[in-house]
Amino acid sequence: MEIYERNFRLLQQLLPELNPPFEKAISTSETDPPLHLTVLARDRYTLTVKLTYEFISEDGVKHHPDLWIRVYRDAEVVEALECSHRPPWLAAEGGDPEVGRFLNHQWGRNLMLGKWLDYLLERGHGFGMAQRPRVPAAA
Repeated sequence: MEIYERNFRLLQQLLPELNPPFEKAISTSETDPPLHLTVLARDRYTLTVKLTYEFISEDGVKHHPDLWIRVYRDAEVVEALECSHRPPWLAAEGGDPEVGRFLNHQWGRNLMLGKWLDYLLERGHGFGMAQRPRVPAAA
């Protein structure tokens, strides 16, 4: 749980409002590609976002890493989610043989998320008031 709690604190530095008043935002840095944040789902106690760099090349647009992140505001933890079509806890009679593999991958994703959040903060990324998307005033 310590890594989930640490990731919550780091994400809160990157995104001070854990119920942001926008659906999409872009953070820029002098040394990094644009960092895109997209709100995927809002629930009473959770927020699910996608955080990714956007690379534009001759081959087109690529997003990497492309992490889906669930914020549990009430428990103050953050979880890096897997983006697959297989439900992670697909239980079968006698247990699911994939659970161990899923947990191992989940651990790696959450370690990577913490390191990436540290890196993003060091590079000056953020989605606070100054980086908030602006809506032009009605004329």
